Amino acid sequence: MSKIKFNNSEPAFFNDLKKRVDNYFNENNLKASGNFKLYAKTIILLTTLVAGYIWMVFFTPESNLLSIFICMLIGVNVAAIGFNVMHDGAHGSYSSRKWVNTFMGFSLNILGGNVYIWSQKHNINHHSYTNVEGMDDDIDIKPYIRVHPDQEKKWYHQFQHYYGLFLYGTTYLFWVFFNDFNKYFSGKIAEHTKMRKMDLPEHFNFWISKVLYVFFFIVLPFFFVGIISTIVGYLILAASAGIVIAIVFQLAHIVEDAHFVVPEGSDTKIQTEWAKHQINTTVNFATRSRSMSWLLGGLNFQVEHHLFPKISHVHYPAINKIVKETCKEYGVNYREFPTVLSAIKSHLLHLKQVGQAA
Repeated sequence: MSKIKFNNSEPAFFNDLKKRVDNYFNENNLKASGNFKLYAKTIILLTTLVAGYIWMVFFTPESNLLSIFICMLIGVNVAAIGFNVMHDGAHGSYSSRKWVNTFMGFSLNILGGNVYIWSQKHNINHHSYTNVEGMDDDIDIKPYIRVHPDQEKKWYHQFQHYYGLFLYGTTYLFWVFFNDFNKYFSGKIAEHTKMRKMDLPEHFNFWISKVLYVFFFIVLPFFFVGIISTIVGYLILAASAGIVIAIVFQLAHIVEDAHFVVPEGSDTKIQTEWAKHQINTTVNFATRSRSMSWLLGGLNFQVEHHLFPKISHVHYPAINKIVKETCKEYGVNYREFPTVLSAIKSHLLHLKQVGQAA
């Protein structure tokens, strides 16, 4: 497979939508990048992560229950930094200054990942070819989970709606200790996508950041809290981060009525305009919840993010109104779940249906 083309012969919908969004920023004299709300959130999230780490490693609570709770909070904090700080930075929407975006995106390396690899996997493949088999690595969970009927079926998929949430707890561990290395050594971002060659500084960043991550999150705690306690605490942290990260993504793309595309041949044309394809394959959830929007970095406004990835998530609630109105006028099927729980229910029902389908 070499090329995938969208049918952009009738771009009226997206052109009109872009004009309306541009008018919103011009009329309100706003920049598309982040503002003081994002900067304040960054300080809060980074401060609480450092505080939680210092508390657990150097002033470990005597209560096991309290220690477990703090490890869980640190895991959620790691996910929240990824959603809010790294995500905007890697998309170039955190700030109008490139170096600030680069610095914020690099927070992923501090948290165990690699922003160079992630940016290609997410910014290019996932955002360009959302829910396209073989191109969107973010829906490639096989053979463990089958996300659409055209993927190969295994006997155990009939139970995936039961074990799926537990499996998501391994997401962060696999990402940090397997997926990055697999892409690094194979030179492939996805099944049909080669990774851009790293220059020497990127190789250096990859290895140094991985070693430092292992040192600070595993080796150093060994000396202060013990080997067993460190392993248990880290697994709790990793499971908490993994579940939150995986669920947030799944609720946006792997639910009932979300479209999946399986290209055939070496030069495939998708018979949908790119913007409409994004809306067909993406679903919003809990957009009226301020707490969810704050914690998830606006990723519950996934439709707006996929249409305008260069706009910071702090603007998504306002953009959402424009997107809804424009979709209604052009007869585009905008989808949204009112709550997180309703989205989770739809996700599990989708897994059940796909897992039992022929």
